[in-house]
Amino acid sequence: MVKKVSITSSYKRETHIIDADGKVLGRLATEIAVLLRGKGKPDFVLNQDMGDVVIIKNAGKMKITGKKIEQKKYHHHTGYLGNLKTETLKVLFPSNPGEVLRRAVFGMLPKNRLRPKQIKRLKFQ
Repeated sequence: MVKKVSITSSYKRETHIIDADGKVLGRLATEIAVLLRGKGKPDFVLNQDMGDVVIIKNAGKMKITGKKIEQKKYHHHTGYLGNLKTETLKVLFPSNPGEVLRRAVFGMLPKNRLRPKQIKRLKFQ
């Protein structure tokens, strides 16, 4: 008889505080995605949510390289016909830099049922 043991019940999450001052957006997002998934853990399993909590400080001071500030666009649809809203990084970053970083990390997480649970552990100060 095989006994099933739940890894998440005995697993304790750590809290990582990251200062985004002077860091590049994409490189910071990959670092955060790895921590949220728990890929650095020795007992990492793909199908279980065993990542840590990540708190970001100074999100407004991170660097954006290249021409992304003018060329990068974010789209969302309101649900009504013809209402595809587009916003550039130049408009979104000064008003809400945490949202820019959250969207970058969100795209790097696996596209399955674990993604909403993992992105909830990303906090901003």
